[in-house]
Amino acid sequence: MSFLNHLISGISLGSIYAIIALGYTMVYGIAKMLNFAHGDVIMVGGYMCFCATTYLGWPAWMGVVLAIIVCTVLGMAIERLAYKPLRAAPSLAVLITAIGVSYFLQNAALLIWTSNPKSFSSVVTGDAISLFGGQLQISRVTLVTVFACVVIMVALMLFTGKSKVGTAMRAVSEDKGAAQLMGINVNTTISITFAIGSGLAAIAGVLLCSAYPTLMPTTGSLPGIKAFTAAVFGGIGSIPGAFVGGVLLGIIEIFAKAYISTQLSDAIVFGVLIVVLLVKPDGLLGKHVSEKV
Repeated sequence: MSFLNHLISGISLGSIYAIIALGYTMVYGIAKMLNFAHGDVIMVGGYMCFCATTYLGWPAWMGVVLAIIVCTVLGMAIERLAYKPLRAAPSLAVLITAIGVSYFLQNAALLIWTSNPKSFSSVVTGDAISLFGGQLQISRVTLVTVFACVVIMVALMLFTGKSKVGTAMRAVSEDKGAAQLMGINVNTTISITFAIGSGLAAIAGVLLCSAYPTLMPTTGSLPGIKAFTAAVFGGIGSIPGAFVGGVLLGIIEIFAKAYISTQLSDAIVFGVLIVVLLVKPDGLLGKHVSEKV
């Protein structure tokens, strides 16, 4: 039963990583840029839901909707103000800008909400489900998190594969210049991608704070890095890869904490990533792409 409890906890944590990683992989797959401010958008989503439910007294679902709307607008604003002027710049310039945006969001949250940890009330209520005479406990947050992760992954795959906007996204990902010649608005397509990724970050932030109910300006930093690791682990740019990478990473982290060391769990997670990249550099489900020079 102890093993099953740890496995369920790992799947729950991994599902949160997977939702964050899906945002990373969408942005990278379409715009070919690494948005390292993504983790801090998670934190903003958590604070928006917290303010709506605690200060304004709104019901939990309205807090989630507010978090999604604010983070979606924030993601589009970040893309328009910080990344769009660097569309033709070297990747290093974009990376440095992303780090700058990350620190800006953290310090803005520090000024607004201070560094004191906030106690986050879970948006998912209800008693845990008991199995095997109470030896196995499955919380409602776990069930909602896993369900939301699967639904989001399937919805993104259908959206990118079947819809007109999804087709435009795949065209922009393949060749921005050719897509523009075919009448696709590249800037709008990239903005929509950032909007979707940031909306997913808001959902992940609310679920993360519901499972681990402490909210701080640095709440999204480490989960953001681990979710990026999950995206690379599964094959960055691949939607199923982000899902598989996130779930596996969560399971590895929980089992490392349970059976090896809580202090070394993060090192073990990143160590597994290094091994995977040495053996299969494209990730578990990534595809090797040859470039003609």
